[in-house]
This record gives sequence, structure tokens and C-alpha cells, in this order.
Amino acid sequence: MNVSNSITPVKGERLTDKQPKLHWIDVDWKTVEERVNRLQTRIAKAVKQGTWYLVKRLRYLLTHSFYAKLLAVKRVTQNRGKRTAGIDGAKWITPNSKMNAAIRLSDTKYKAHIPHVVPQT
Repeated sequence: MNVSNSITPVKGERLTDKQPKLHWIDVDWKTVEERVNRLQTRIAKAVKQGTWYLVKRLRYLLTHSFYAKLLAVKRVTQNRGKRTAGIDGAKWITPNSKMNAAIRLSDTKYKAHIPHVVPQT
């Protein structure tokens, strides 16, 4: 057995570290918008039918979807206030910072860093 081709991570290494990195300019936005729109349409249909267990499942899928997070970052960075910093002071201006933001939003441990503000007297 050839161990060098194994996909089992080495100690202290995550399997996601081995995946090829997706770049902001390589994202197929048409596919992203279609997938997110499809989930939103399915949620609307489930609400009309009153199948609340399905609404809950689909809502979970949408809120945990990497495509939805990509689209959210894209919309925030292309609106009128795109150069305005968020509550944590971060600005997502470069393509690399936009992709990193989407990836961090997908991280289950993500917390916005809120700087400590000292009130002025």
C-alpha cells in the first residue's frame, strides 16, 4: 500500500488544508445564484404547503450553504456602502479578502472581532 497517496490527514493537519483553494475570480456566479435561488424557491413552496419540518430543514441547508455565504459576501461588497468597514472594522476589498471572508463565515467557530471602545468624556 502506498501511504504517500493516502487521504488520511497527518496528525495536526486537517483534510481541508489539502483541498485545492478556490479563488474569488474563479467562482461561477451563475451557478451560485441558481443554487441559492433554488433553495429559496423550495423554502417558499414549503411555506405555502405548510410543511414546516421541510421549511426548517431547507432553512438549515440555506444558512449553512457555502454558495449562500459566497453570494452574501458578493452582495455586501458590491452595494453602495462597499468600502464601509463592518462592526469589526474589517473591509473586504480585494478578491482574496472576499474569499477569506466567505470561508471564515463557513467556519463553525467564527466570531466577529469587536474592538473594545473606550467612551470619551
